[in-house]
Amino acid sequence: MKNFILILIVSLLVSVSINAQTTPTTTQDTKTTAEAKPKKQSFRANKEQVMQVQKMLKVAETGKRDGETKGAIKKYQTENGLKSNGTLNRATLEKMGIELTDKQKEIPVSPNSFASAKENKSSDSSKPKKVIFRASKDQIMQAQKMLKVTETGKLDDATRNGLKIYQAANGLNVTGTLNQVTLEKMGIALTDKQKENSMKDSQ
Repeated sequence: MKNFILILIVSLLVSVSINAQTTPTTTQDTKTTAEAKPKKQSFRANKEQVMQVQKMLKVAETGKRDGETKGAIKKYQTENGLKSNGTLNRATLEKMGIELTDKQKEIPVSPNSFASAKENKSSDSSKPKKVIFRASKDQIMQAQKMLKVTETGKLDDATRNGLKIYQAANGLNVTGTLNQVTLEKMGIALTDKQKENSMKDSQ
C-alpha cells in the first residue's frame, strides 16, 4: 500500500512538473504567432510635405490638411488620373514630384490611388468638346457658283483649289476648306446651328 501511495505521489509531481514546463512554451508560441502577422502600414504625409503641396496648389501654407487643401488636392487628383479623395497618398506625392521619406518608400503604392476608367471618362466628358465647323451642301454650291467651278455640292479638288486662290486674294488663312471666316467673307449666310456653335466656341 505504501508503495502504491509513493508511486501516486511521484506521478502527480512529474505531471505538475511537465505542465509547468509546457505552459510558458504555449504562451510563447501564441506570442510568436501574433508577431508573425504584419501590421498594416498606413501612409501619412508629414507637415513639410503638406506645406510643399499647399505651396504648389497655391493655398494657405498651414501644414494641415484643412478643407481648402483637401479641395485643391481633389482637383489636382482629378486632373492627373488619380482617385479624387483629397488624401495625400504616395501616388499623389510622387505625381507632384515631392520627395518621400525612407519610411514612406517602404509602403507600396495602393492600386486604389488611381482613377478608374469610368472616373477618367466622366472627368473627360466634363470638358466641352470642340465642334468641327462643316459647311452644308447648299453653302458649298453657293461658293462653287462664286468660284465658277462645277456645282457638285462637294469639296472636290477643283473647289479646294478655287478656295485657296480666293483665301489668298482676300487675306484669309489659305486652308482650302470652306470654314466660317471664308463663308462670311463670301457673304454666304450661316445656318442657325453654325451660329450656335460659333457662340459656344467663343465663350
